[in-house]
Amino acid sequence: MNPLQLIQGSFEKEDALDLITELVQVKIRYHENKIGRSENEEDIERREGRIRQLQMDLAKLREEFNQQSNRIAIQSNIEIA
Repeated sequence: MNPLQLIQGSFEKEDALDLITELVQVKIRYHENKIGRSENEEDIERREGRIRQLQMDLAKLREEFNQQSNRIAIQSNIEIA
């Protein structure tokens, strides 16, 4: 199956951070919705851990962006295996 190309290009630093933040927020909302419908404690804990990891990764990325030039190149693909 061919990969789905989500993002490819060069963006102003603020636009790049906005775009990535929105993508991460969608993933966090996905896990929050699954938590709201789950009764399995193990599944809930796993999803809560993933949310925390996504939040930490985004915070680190924000710090790294402060060190970058004004334009950021982003390439994002989804590959189905």
